[in-house]
Amino acid sequence: MKRIAQALAPHVVDVLMLAGAGLVSYGAWLIYAPAGYISCGVLLLAGGVLAARRDA
Repeated sequence: MKRIAQALAPHVVDVLMLAGAGLVSYGAWLIYAPAGYISCGVLLLAGGVLAARRDA
């Protein structure tokens, strides 16, 4: 069990950020449907830029 916890520990932050982005997009969609798609696209673009900067 300790090995599993140690293997998953580096990914906890990524999972939390992905869940947060999904909830923000869903909340925007509840207010106005196109806003959900727009906010999801913006969050995906920002995530891609940050991932590219981290790899470089």
